[in-house]
Amino acid sequence: MTKLGSSPPPAAASSSDSPGLSTFGGVYTPSVLTILGVIMYLRFGWVVGNVGLVNTLIIVTLSTSITFLTGLSIAEIATDREVKAGGAYYMISRSLGLEVGGAVGIPLYIAQTLSIALYVIGFAESLAITFPALNQTLVGLITAIIVAGVALKSADFAIRIQYFIMAAIALSLLSLALGHPVAPLSAADLPTELPAEASFWTVFAVFFPAVTGIMSGVALSGDLKQPSRAIPVGTLAAIATGYVIYMAIPLLLVRWADSETLLTDPLVMQRMALWGGAILLGVWGATLSSALGSILGAPRVLQALARDRVLPGALRGLGTGSGPADEPRLGTLVTLMIVLVAVFFGNLNLLAPILTMFFLTTYLVLNIAAGLENFLNSPSFRPTFRVPWVLSFLGAIGCIVVMFLINQLATLLAALIVIGVFVWLKEQALQSTWGDVRRGVWLALVRQGILGLGQAPQADTRNWRPHMLVMSGIPTRRWPMIEFAAALTHNRGLVTVASILPAGARSIEQQLKSEGVIRSYMAERGVQGLVRLVMAADTFEGAEQFVTHYGLGPLVPNTVMLGHSQQAETQQRYCQMVEAFHRAHRNVLIFRENPERGFGQRRRIDLWIRHLPTDGALMMILAYLLQTSMAWNRAEICLKLSVPNQAAAVPALDNLANLLTQLRVKATPAAIVEHTESFETTLQRESQAADLVFLGLNQPGESFTQSFIRQQVKDDQLPTLVYVLAANNFAFLDVLT
Repeated sequence: MTKLGSSPPPAAASSSDSPGLSTFGGVYTPSVLTILGVIMYLRFGWVVGNVGLVNTLIIVTLSTSITFLTGLSIAEIATDREVKAGGAYYMISRSLGLEVGGAVGIPLYIAQTLSIALYVIGFAESLAITFPALNQTLVGLITAIIVAGVALKSADFAIRIQYFIMAAIALSLLSLALGHPVAPLSAADLPTELPAEASFWTVFAVFFPAVTGIMSGVALSGDLKQPSRAIPVGTLAAIATGYVIYMAIPLLLVRWADSETLLTDPLVMQRMALWGGAILLGVWGATLSSALGSILGAPRVLQALARDRVLPGALRGLGTGSGPADEPRLGTLVTLMIVLVAVFFGNLNLLAPILTMFFLTTYLVLNIAAGLENFLNSPSFRPTFRVPWVLSFLGAIGCIVVMFLINQLATLLAALIVIGVFVWLKEQALQSTWGDVRRGVWLALVRQGILGLGQAPQADTRNWRPHMLVMSGIPTRRWPMIEFAAALTHNRGLVTVASILPAGARSIEQQLKSEGVIRSYMAERGVQGLVRLVMAADTFEGAEQFVTHYGLGPLVPNTVMLGHSQQAETQQRYCQMVEAFHRAHRNVLIFRENPERGFGQRRRIDLWIRHLPTDGALMMILAYLLQTSMAWNRAEICLKLSVPNQAAAVPALDNLANLLTQLRVKATPAAIVEHTESFETTLQRESQAADLVFLGLNQPGESFTQSFIRQQVKDDQLPTLVYVLAANNFAFLDVLT
């Protein structure tokens, strides 16, 4: 188990007086340059040509609305807490936990890294088309190295480079705004096969990636001067800028070209523009700026993953930063190696839909995180930028819908990858030193559940299952008791491991620390449960008080498990305690382990029926639950009834067989004739080969202590044994019928 956060690594400063990137340079510029990308230059005409002006404006508005809702969620999270390096990963992991954060963060890093290759390949292809003498692969490799070199220099230097790219894009848009109508393509210039018309949602799916890109600014969170201000303002401003431009361009396209030209000429904007070369500069600038934004963000996500120990041990050195700005140079070099391999092999078209899914998954989880934080209204969640939780959940729904509209298969594949990473991280048992919203969700569910249980009938036989309170003492010494309780509950009922300590044995701090050690010990062995250590002047009195008062409303343990008493001087008080538990309407299980045999082969469970409606029915329920556990799934249940003579054996056996059929319990019935021997002798003979024996106890009364002490002495040579005393206020037979 790995514990995180005790000594946080150095991070870029974020106070207002410290150096760092500004709102405009660190968030707005990379975000808007990624939004205004190649789809705007090369596919916007195709969009308008397919669905017309009105539908295009609807598509732009719907797409931007989803991004805008996500931007609101990002702004809310960013103004609630300090956002350090890692951007979206950092936000998600601090809200929904390391497993969810890593499950999204690792695919997000891969997507950002391969996106760099996509943008570089797009730039190389457009350059090779313009200058046919150039080798596309070589241009791509050189471009990737140059882009990485700019990022290695520093984020601040890279942002200054992006200002020149922004100027080129602004020049191209100005040249387009000052442009003119274009004549339809001649028959010779038309393609031999005209593209088929696409549906509204197909066009929507093609256009939607044009409005994504806000992660480019969020990814630089650790390099910002004031993240809590820069992220909301810069992100929302970039979204607004993109929306205005995307709403204006279709007005020019429908005014200056017919639909056939828009459909068939990808570079129609070049012909419209006042200076066509400006459009080429815009295309090149868009691809380079997107590549630069991604290569600034991806290594920082990798750095944050490594620092949180989410990555395997061999990769945790990637969390190292360089220089006063804590630049992830080692992570940038690793990212560059991956990009070069991807550029060399060249064709990433098959991966492109999945990469889009990863980005949309990030949007989805960010919306869920913000929505949950707001819905739960935790006192610790106090953002200065408030968003109604309905809007965040609406953004999450929009992300899901868009994912399926774009590519259903890619959506499912991305979901499987994210779930696979989550399961892997769950197995690593990562621990953080910060709380997350999941605990708030559980608290809200528990509250509602407890209130709901309070309205349910107390004698609910339909949903009964054992909720165990295991009075085990030190778990390492009596682990079979805890293992047995876990097998009965299947991790669906509650298990509380408790111990009564002498008063003053430990301080409160030592008590809490011991509870944590026991809890970790149980978790390492796959047992889910609660742990309570209680101090009392008298152990037995403390146990009686604890059992009586432990629980919350109607949610109390219904079954108490004890170890058998080994000290003669305390057996009288021990039996009085058992009687007190019975008066409190608790089932009592007394676990007597045979240390030499343990649970044997876990192949045979013997049930000795004395009182069918109470102890007998409860034993059958417990044996069934045990048999359906993983450890005991090959065990045979043997239902045994002691009869005085052979004449009584046949009808008793028939009654047992009919009962098992009626109760739908798979067990082997047996009527055992005692003849002249005692029941204890019969029990020793008939159950010697069993792996576990259930035996009912007499109801507490005047002679309970004496009869139980005699019973324990006579059962000394039996296999591991569980004495069962059922509560007398519950119809256990109804659970079986």
